[in-house]
Amino acid sequence: MLHLPTVKKDLGDYIDAGFPILYVYTCEETKVDRYISSVAGRKKVLEWNGSEGLVDFKTKAAKNIGRDQSLETTLSFLKNGRELDRTLLVIKDADAQLASEETLGPSESSRVTALLKEIARKIRKPDGGIDATVIIVSSVLHIPQTLEKLITVLELELPDEEEIKSIAANFIKNNEISAVPLEFLEEMVIAFKGLSESEIEDLLSLAIAREGELTRETLKLIFDQKQQMILKAGIIEMIPLKESIEDIGGLENLKDWLQKKAKVFKDIKTAMEFGVTMPKGVLIAGVPGCGKSLSAKAAGKLFDVPLLRLDMGRLMGKYVGESEDNMRKAIQLAEAISPCVLWVDELEKAFAGIGNGGSGGEVTTRLFGAFLTWMQEKTSAAFVIATANDITKLPPELLRKGRFDEIFYVSLPNKDERSKIFQIHLNKRRKEDVHKIDIDRLVTETGGYSGADIEGVVSESIEGAFVKGNTELTTDDILGCIHNTHSLSEIMKEPLEEMMKLYEDRKFKKASR
Repeated sequence: MLHLPTVKKDLGDYIDAGFPILYVYTCEETKVDRYISSVAGRKKVLEWNGSEGLVDFKTKAAKNIGRDQSLETTLSFLKNGRELDRTLLVIKDADAQLASEETLGPSESSRVTALLKEIARKIRKPDGGIDATVIIVSSVLHIPQTLEKLITVLELELPDEEEIKSIAANFIKNNEISAVPLEFLEEMVIAFKGLSESEIEDLLSLAIAREGELTRETLKLIFDQKQQMILKAGIIEMIPLKESIEDIGGLENLKDWLQKKAKVFKDIKTAMEFGVTMPKGVLIAGVPGCGKSLSAKAAGKLFDVPLLRLDMGRLMGKYVGESEDNMRKAIQLAEAISPCVLWVDELEKAFAGIGNGGSGGEVTTRLFGAFLTWMQEKTSAAFVIATANDITKLPPELLRKGRFDEIFYVSLPNKDERSKIFQIHLNKRRKEDVHKIDIDRLVTETGGYSGADIEGVVSESIEGAFVKGNTELTTDDILGCIHNTHSLSEIMKEPLEEMMKLYEDRKFKKASR
């Protein structure tokens, strides 16, 4: 993932270097205002915003440029240079005017971008250029193509652990709250990671308003706020933690590996102090219906963290740059919610079309590049579980060491695993009948069946017994369904054999013992 320059560190340097237009990507205007004030020095600072028009940045006193205070009129007034010399021009609420022409239409968008371009040219003029910088502040990233070469994007970083601790400490002191135990403060700091300064302060205020002090209920408020972030973004969904590791029949190697990672994840700070590397994630590939998705769902409960599902289809936007921006937001969300498990399902479908040319292929290639870089450089506690049915469709770069901690492949369940799968599904639905059923006989009759095949057989036989008016489920009821079912190994015999050979040739680790 491309790391943008940060506002706090780089704003003054870019202004001093004469960069014409800076685009500060943030939803925290107040914090950015503080940074702008700190680097302005002796320069005058003007602000244009959607509600007041052109005003003095500090006093908010209106500037007399006539009755029309639109951004277009303001830029037309300022473009001659006299009003702009030795000035910082801060532009807010300009999302619509900077939106793609595909979104807004050519008229207003073109005029505003043309005026910004003219001002930028005057700032860059080698002899006698204007000593000015335009600073656009927005929570939405809209870069008109005509201004791409003139704009530098800066990102307001979210508070790190030290900053969060300082925000909490100042809040506790200013509100004369009784001392918070250090261990609970550390827990609260981790929970606050991914939230902005204003969100942290708002949640602390809400906690005090409700409880009168900071308690474990504060952690619930933080979690609820992060759920709100997910709902509003509409790119990632939060999956309820229903399935557990006990719901998986077999896949013992994979389960053992996940349990080790869970132990690290639950005490990540101590583990990293000991020298353990932050876990990145796992790719689980192989036969459909054999526990890949179930393993991802169970991992959330095992790790005792939120489980997020990334649907790559939701990332694809119809406007230029929208898909890439959605990928960026998805990664930011995962890091904001962390510690979490991020489940990317059917990874091969997400990155189909890479290298095929055409606009669709180019977008997919850029999305893949962003995802790949993030996986390589990721330091956040967002544990990625990617599942894939067919790795032959995945770019080889994704399978290299350093992307995932491990790659497992799942095959059709063996006898022991089929026995466990039957027991799991029968115990869930007809626990009272399990001791009467000959599971060994069912296992013998289901060679080549996937876990999903077995679940379907159990479910169908129970329904059949109910429809017949039976009071119990019998072995014969299940056998009848088995004999009327075509297993996955029958339907996909040759592709499955080729797939298994490929996984074994590549020395991927078997999920089963």
